[in-house]
Amino acid sequence: MATVNPPRGMRDFLPADKARRERVLAVIRERYRAHGFDEIETPVVEEYDRLHAGIGGDNEKLSYNILRRGLDADAIREAADDPAALSDLGLRYDLTVPLARFYASNRGQLPTVFRSIQIGPVWRAERPQKGRYRQFVQCDIDIMGDDSARAEAELLAASLDTLDALGLEGGQVRVNDRRVLDWMLESFGFTEDERPGVLITIDKLDKIGAEGVTAELRERALRQAQGPSSEGAVDAFAAFLARPQTMEYNTYGERQIRKALPENAPDHIVGHLVALGEAVAAARATASEGEIPLVFDPFLVRGMGYYTGTIFELAHPSVAYSLGGGGRYDGMIGRFLGQQVPAVGFSIGFERIVDLVAEREADAAPAVVLVHDADVPVAELLAHKAALLRSLPDGGRVRLERRNKNFKGLLERAAADGYTAFASVRAGDVPGTSDLKPLT
Repeated sequence: MATVNPPRGMRDFLPADKARRERVLAVIRERYRAHGFDEIETPVVEEYDRLHAGIGGDNEKLSYNILRRGLDADAIREAADDPAALSDLGLRYDLTVPLARFYASNRGQLPTVFRSIQIGPVWRAERPQKGRYRQFVQCDIDIMGDDSARAEAELLAASLDTLDALGLEGGQVRVNDRRVLDWMLESFGFTEDERPGVLITIDKLDKIGAEGVTAELRERALRQAQGPSSEGAVDAFAAFLARPQTMEYNTYGERQIRKALPENAPDHIVGHLVALGEAVAAARATASEGEIPLVFDPFLVRGMGYYTGTIFELAHPSVAYSLGGGGRYDGMIGRFLGQQVPAVGFSIGFERIVDLVAEREADAAPAVVLVHDADVPVAELLAHKAALLRSLPDGGRVRLERRNKNFKGLLERAAADGYTAFASVRAGDVPGTSDLKPLT
């Protein structure tokens, strides 16, 4: 028999997998709502020009575009080199660009400071590989209208609380500020035109190390013939990486931040980062500076070009990769609204987290298979089912299954589908008297 698979990079979910994903999503929604965020919904399709406005970074290159209606073969050939002529719409590649458009469209009906939840699928034309899909779910929370450190602190506190509720205690957030990165590169001597490319290389620090980053920067300067000033900037950066230093693990505060930066870091940026730590500590009810679940990382970059201030990534000791991230994007909404509105957001990596969440019996509502003989009348079956449903807690489920010769296989299939117990029904049994037995 031929195998019929979904498109590459996309997946089917069997009932047990779907139920597990929905339970995790329910926890995420509940915790975010508990922190005062309200859920919205936006279309999965946005206008082509909006998705390709230069604010989505490399994701714009990965977007799925929708062919304009009514184009014939000749028109398609003529417009082959002009994507904008071929497409007027596209599938969203993240939830941030649609949110900015949503806020601009509905601002008059929203509070001055708006806290949103947005959960839904996005699409990117990725090269499929383990943990990287072409269709996946994003879970975003954002705050618009607040330019203070309080907004970032609310996002981080809500996300850390959500991680705890999912049984993933011990999460930590790496924090930096794009303004710090820009100031550092300027202090080393990199020109404004050089900095975007330099940041791409610095972002590889965890993968190729200080020597690898320095070598790549030297090669880049040589290749682009940027002259002695660029070589001097690389020398200054390499010297900074090689400086003697004492790392202060598990601390977050002004002293640790300034020790991680070149001298004379801008006071207003450092002050913003310190205030963020103090606010998170208060929200998490921690007693001392050393217990703040934040780590300042001066080389955290995050690739999205729309970030304008604080940036962060969520880490957990059980895995080497991040479980979410976000940052401040104060300039985006102004692109649609014509006036600047401060905004900051955080996205939990749902597809990564759902695989880490341990299945706990208490998380799942009771699910019962009612196994019946073939001669039980339909009315009796439905009466048994109704009585059993009434006896179960909210969220309980009952599925009818006709008894067959392979009774063991029937129960194994039910267990694989997420059912936890079964009961037998024969003709003439009184509804509500069935004894439940565990499937395992």
